[in-house]
Amino acid sequence: MLRVIILLTIISSNIYFPQSEYYPLKDSLRFQGEKHLRNIKQLTFGGNNAEAYWSFDNKQLIFQSDWSAINGQGCDQIFRMNADGSPLAGGSRYELMSTGTGRTTCSYFLADGKIVYASTHEANHKCPETVMFKEGRYVWPIYTGYDIFVYDPVSRVTESLITNEGYDAEATVSPDGKYMVFTSTRSGDLELYRYEFSTGEILQLTDTPGYDGGAFFSPDSRSIVWRASRPTGEEAESYMRLLSDNLVEPKALNIYISDIDGGNVRQVTNLGGANWAPFFHPDGEKILFSSNHHSLAQGGRIFDIFMINPDGTGLEQITNSGTFDAFPMFSFDGKRLVFASNRNASRTPTRDTNIFVAEWIENPDEADINFNSVK
Repeated sequence: MLRVIILLTIISSNIYFPQSEYYPLKDSLRFQGEKHLRNIKQLTFGGNNAEAYWSFDNKQLIFQSDWSAINGQGCDQIFRMNADGSPLAGGSRYELMSTGTGRTTCSYFLADGKIVYASTHEANHKCPETVMFKEGRYVWPIYTGYDIFVYDPVSRVTESLITNEGYDAEATVSPDGKYMVFTSTRSGDLELYRYEFSTGEILQLTDTPGYDGGAFFSPDSRSIVWRASRPTGEEAESYMRLLSDNLVEPKALNIYISDIDGGNVRQVTNLGGANWAPFFHPDGEKILFSSNHHSLAQGGRIFDIFMINPDGTGLEQITNSGTFDAFPMFSFDGKRLVFASNRNASRTPTRDTNIFVAEWIENPDEADINFNSVK
């Protein structure tokens, strides 16, 4: 009789009260063709929010935002939030991690819960001037006031870590906690450097003319992946001319990987347009990145997240919102993906960029493959 009761209990829990059943009609932020993403949840709701990255315990996210509801500075500041959207210990959903002055970018958690980020606040407490076009080209400013700082949320103390007369930013940390990679103009070009936390030693990793930036470590901390431009001829002259004005044109970028000492460099993508924001798949054998190569005929305004093998084969489109999807990062347990997007449940056009978290489905089933967008 006891076995019958146990069996009925198991059947009841598995059939009548399923714990993992998927309800496509509730997945209003998912688009048709996004077979690797389920139960997408929106975590911010206005302005420009980007570069959201996971804490080592997979519980929180650090991100940059100019959203006026939480940031009155007028330019990006660094915030943290719980990855499930629940209130933080103090009761609010978002907590300021930067000083609230200057402009900030590229924050990342350390293994001990501290945060590294780049900021211009020591150079000037005001927001620096933003330049979007130069010589008829769309450009990114390379603010020379950027230095890299460490913030301790417990002691609430901010300390400088990497300082230089030029640009120091785009810092990320290896999963083993030993190294940080960042981008700097200290050589006269935008190159990658590795910082060792135990010794303070800085090693230059790249030295080829062009923009090397946005690097991330592999899950085993033995490789890095990054975006790079490799201009030649007149384009190289234009690149250096713009860089002398502290600007860079992000139109011709491809993905590269190397060992963590800068050796064994391999080009991954050979696509048109801007291919950037790369991040390793949890198995270390694939790479996610954002690209507009597929929309160049329409002006290159649509960015989607793609996945590719390190040898350049197996290109697969991951997002399909028809807007802007970028900055993918897997949680350390490989179960969830955070990214930034212009999507919304109403499918209305917007310039707001928000943070989203999705369950990662490594092996899609019929419900994922045949998913239809909710209109």
